[in-house]
Amino acid sequence: MDYETLTRHVHNSNIELLVPVAPSAAITLEDNDFPMILVKATYLESNEAVVLGVSYHHSLMDGTAFWTFMANWSALCKHLHEHGDITKFDIPHPPTFEFPDISHFHNPSKALEHPEYILVDPDQYLEKLHPGPEKIVETILEISVEQQQTLRQQAREIGVSFTEILSAMLWKGINGLRLQLNPEIGSGLSFYTCILNSRTRTGVSNNVCASPVTNTPCKRTVAELAALDVHDIAQLVHEAIGKCTSEYLSSSFRYLRKQFRQELDDMCNDRVGKKAMCAFSCSAPVKCVVASSRTFPIYSTDFGFGTPEYVHPPYLPYDGYVRIWPTPMYNARSSNAPLHVYVSQPEHVDLTLSPLLAQFIKCSIN
Repeated sequence: MDYETLTRHVHNSNIELLVPVAPSAAITLEDNDFPMILVKATYLESNEAVVLGVSYHHSLMDGTAFWTFMANWSALCKHLHEHGDITKFDIPHPPTFEFPDISHFHNPSKALEHPEYILVDPDQYLEKLHPGPEKIVETILEISVEQQQTLRQQAREIGVSFTEILSAMLWKGINGLRLQLNPEIGSGLSFYTCILNSRTRTGVSNNVCASPVTNTPCKRTVAELAALDVHDIAQLVHEAIGKCTSEYLSSSFRYLRKQFRQELDDMCNDRVGKKAMCAFSCSAPVKCVVASSRTFPIYSTDFGFGTPEYVHPPYLPYDGYVRIWPTPMYNARSSNAPLHVYVSQPEHVDLTLSPLLAQFIKCSIN
């Protein structure tokens, strides 16, 4: 294929062609023999370009650790390309593979609730988790430099972060559109969460491959959320994210360990019990599940033939998933370039019909 066709496949997230489709299974005692990471390189015969597709199991590493791995790998390849051997190569970010202990943050005098998890019947839950018959498509929103500056100014005025006010705008826009398409869902649940990597809060080094990650949910009915303005919703998001302290994280992991011990006991004694799952995977009329990658060093990787022209986030075929993603020249501190937002919605949901989101529409991809 030619360069333009290959570029189109990258922007269309053509995982069958460019990205290895495994590993994606759940690790169990019976099913634990599959690769944890796969890499596929697709070259043009003209040597104009190469596409690197990477797939890994999330239990192996989080997003920060993945981009640290990519930085190490690309540095090694560049050194080999320039020097012909790696005898004098030093890894820029030597990885650490143990899981960090955050138990010292625990405060036994406080009993904290953890709505980020739900207890479910495993068989019924898995049926609901699988994507339905309707195709999930991604719409790319592009937040221009000027729009980012406006959002930052609004955020400063009400005492929230840029991510929080952007999340509020996305949640309200998605919520309003889904209510417009189906007025009967007004009394149903509208669910927001931000997936948080809390390395800074817990003092965990970026060289550690796994770190405490949690999500802090915020819930309203669809009609209640529709009645709020963006600034009110930004305050709700701010309060939800503010709950994720080091103390809260430690309590969250203690909760999970206790639940997992119960699940292991149920399994060993042939009992059918409830299982703990992340609440953002629950069924709801409206979901806005936000993950931000705008601070990751995505475009600093250089394998010896220059930095990437574009990096596409993983395609997630689940309703309501939102990825905030940098463009090649983007800098999180200065907002000197456009910012992309990938929104996954059912095919019949046209985000251009949302007055709040239409201003950001770049394109829709399958």
